[in-house]
Amino acid sequence: MTNFNTMNKTELRSYLVKHPGDQAAFHAFVDRFTSEADSATYSLVQSPEEIKQVEYLIQQKLTQTKSN
Repeated sequence: MTNFNTMNKTELRSYLVKHPGDQAAFHAFVDRFTSEADSATYSLVQSPEEIKQVEYLIQQKLTQTKSN
């Protein structure tokens, strides 16, 4: 039996990609990422200007992620 607790995030993600039907791996993956996720909450976008700002921030983050 595979011990998912000893795997880092990259190893766990890789294992899950190779074993997509492994429910235990999936649950370990979700549990790990949920427990480490930012718990900040945000209000819903209320105006077209806010929508544009959110789109801009998302594009910035995507560009930053691709650069790393």
